[in-house]
Formats: sequence, C-alpha cells, structure tokens
Amino acid sequence: MNLPTRFWFFFVICLLALLGLPLPAAQAAPEEGFSRGQLVYVPVYSHVYYGDYERKILLTGILSLRNTDPSQAITLTRADYYDSDGKLIKSYLTQPITLKPMASTRFIVKESDTKGGSGANFLVEWRAETEVNEPIMEGVMIGAAGQQGISFTSRGKAIKKK
Repeated sequence: MNLPTRFWFFFVICLLALLGLPLPAAQAAPEEGFSRGQLVYVPVYSHVYYGDYERKILLTGILSLRNTDPSQAITLTRADYYDSDGKLIKSYLTQPITLKPMASTRFIVKESDTKGGSGANFLVEWRAETEVNEPIMEGVMIGAAGQQGISFTSRGKAIKKK
C-alpha cells in the first residue's frame, strides 16, 4: 500500500507525541513593528516629469518623522539627503534629536533646491533605549505648475535593523 507522504509525516508526528518525545520547537520570530533602532531609506523627489518632452514640475519635499510609541522616546541620529546618483547633498542633523512619545518633526527640501533630482532620497537613522513601536517615516511632496497642483507621499523602508 502506497500512502501519500503527507500521511506519513502526520503519522510520525503523532507517534512522537504519543511516545512523549519532544517535538522540534519553533523559533519565535521577533515581533513585527518593534525595534531598538533602524536605518531607513525614504524617497523624496525634488521634481517629477510630465508630458512628451520630459517637462519638470518642481516639488517641495518634506521628510516627516513620527514617533508612534505612546510611552518611549526615540533619538534621531542621522538625516542625510542624497541625489539621484547617491551623492550626499546635505546632512540635516548636526547633533541627535530626541522625539518624545507621539511627537513628530520634519525636514524640508525647498522647491528651488533641484540638486536632488527625481531619484533623491534620505537615509534616516534612529535608536531607542528599549524596543519601541517603529516610527513612521514618509516623504511628502507638493508642487504646482500653472493652475495644476500635485502632491503625493512615499513611505520609508527599513534597510538595516539595530
């Protein structure tokens, strides 16, 4: 009699349980959404293109940083602005900034600052004394051309955990 592999696997697990032998323990995964620190990549566009001739709409870029933890502070240790080629344009922090629980801050790239290009981005580093809710980091872009306005957001992505 040829029984399916799934049956044999189930049979072996049941037999081990009946004999009192320890089953392989599942390793606990770290809790999602909690951390003691991260390096976060946030896209922030200084312009976007439109039309057939790649006309530009200049944008004001806002890096919005929000501490989502209701009881613990976080410390921002780095907020570096890079251009489309990955070249550092400006470090927005000269010293660490502490965000109290539920507090927020922002850094602004002026509309007239076109050095970043359409692929501009921030690298933001933060840390905390204990595990906290991960902060929300977003790029908010807004601009206008004639009677038309444009606004959109981008979400940060953790690229390194502490």
